[in-house]
Parts: sequence; structure tokens; C-alpha cells
Amino acid sequence: MTAPALHWRVWVPEFVLLALLWGASFLFMREGAHDFGPFPTAWVRVTLAALMLTPVLIWRREVAVLQQHWRPAFLSGLLNSGIPFACYAYALMHISTGMSSILNATTPLFGALIAWFWLGDRLNATRALGLALGFTGVVLLASEVPGGVSFQSGGSGLAVVACLVATLCYGIAGSFTKRYLHNVPSLVTTTGSLWGASLGLCLPALLTWPTETPTWHAWGALGIAGLLCTALAYVLYFRLMTRTGPARAMTVTYLIPVFANLIGVVFLDEVVTHWMMVCGLVIVLGTALASGLVGRQRAG
Repeated sequence: MTAPALHWRVWVPEFVLLALLWGASFLFMREGAHDFGPFPTAWVRVTLAALMLTPVLIWRREVAVLQQHWRPAFLSGLLNSGIPFACYAYALMHISTGMSSILNATTPLFGALIAWFWLGDRLNATRALGLALGFTGVVLLASEVPGGVSFQSGGSGLAVVACLVATLCYGIAGSFTKRYLHNVPSLVTTTGSLWGASLGLCLPALLTWPTETPTWHAWGALGIAGLLCTALAYVLYFRLMTRTGPARAMTVTYLIPVFANLIGVVFLDEVVTHWMMVCGLVIVLGTALASGLVGRQRAG
């Protein structure tokens, strides 16, 4: 006997709020990165989030659980926060928030690919088609960046590569978490991973700390990114996973570019071209097929 389906009014508001928070994170990361640089931006964000969640972990008396699983939790932090946040901070200094968020939608695409190689998840013809379609969309979107894909320092092509490295890390982190942290409480995993990211980014952040004092505007942007777009967002995400299942929670990735592009247009005067929208749809469709979200569910 299956549990009764959760009514949409219960989970949809949190789902939309999560998409808004993660969509807005591209704006706040961009505002902070131009003053701080990639590594300090990522370090400030994860450290603030870790500091916010640690008292909750202590209050729930789960510190002992973290001590038991700190090694995989810390390593997952480098893959799930440390490296990706630094990559996006770099990318947002060179390409628009809208394009970065569209590339972020490839996360389940890499997740499906890594799960196939590492965990042996079955990859049927539909999912293989989705992989091919999704990566085709990425190539087409990359052709839209100013000057094309360039590997010169500061080139927009490198920014695209940085986004893909970030989503690849997300994909690896998903399989890693499923294999080594699947029985660990979500708050323990989240807090531990954020501290792991903070420790991993500490030295690079200090070595590349800006010589000029960052503005209060940049500090405020990273404060919002850390406290709301990271700490609160992670709590919402894991809450959705437990209440609605990972498949439905993962679809938030498709709604993030909508908010990120709207925010970019309103606050940064960015332009969303028809080509970007078409490529975004191709990526989303390919990702939905590759992750098995299309055709997976029949009965509710």
C-alpha cells in the first residue's frame, strides 16, 4: 500500500520559494564576485551558511552523528558546494546570470551520466537520447556567448566550461551522497558538507583575498547568498526531498532559470535572446529524458 499523495498546496509554495532563492543566488553571487573574486566569494557564502546551521545541529543533538560521518560529509561539501560555488563565481564575472542558470539546468543530466557509470543505474534508449539532446543544447548555447568558446584567460568560453565543471561536481556529489551518506540525517549532511567546503576553500580564499576592501554592497550580497540562498535553501530542498521524493524535488532545477533570467532582466538589464530560450528548452527536455522524469510516473 502506498502513502497518500501529498496535496500540491502543501509543497508547491516551498518549491517555488526554493526556485526563487536559488535563482536569486546568481544575482547575489555576481554582485559579490566582482569585489571579492571567485574563491573568497564561495568561501564567504558557505561559511556563513555553515555558521547559521551549526546551532540548529547542536540544538537537535546531532553533532555526534556528524562526528561519525565527518569524512564523507566534508568531501561531499567540496563537490556539492566548494568547487561549484567558486566556478559559478568565476563564470558570473564573464557571462550573464541567465546563461549561467540555464547551464545549471544540466545538473540532473550529469547526475544521470555519473549514476550510470558509478552506480550502474540502467540507461535505456530514452535516457540515452536525453543525454545526447541535453549536451547538444549545451553546445548550441555555448555558441551564443560573445566571441564564442575561447579558452583565453577571462574568456566567456571558459566561463561556460566553469559552469559545466560545477554541474559535473553536482552530479558526482549526488552519486557520492547516495552511496555513502544515504542513511545520514539531511541536516547533518548539509552542515557537514558546508563546513567541508569552508575548510577546503579557506586557503585559496586567503591567498586570493582582494587587496582593496570589498564594499558593504558586496558583503550584503554574499550575506544574502549565504544565509538565504544557501542555508535556508538547503533546508527547504531536503525538506522537499523527504516530503515529495527526490524525483519531484529535483525538478526545481528547471524552474531556477525562469527566476534567474527574470531577475537578470529586471535588475541587471540583461537580454534573454530567443536562441537562449530555445537552447534552454532543449537542455531541459534532454535532462528530463536523461534523468527518467519523463515517462517514469504513471500512477499517483
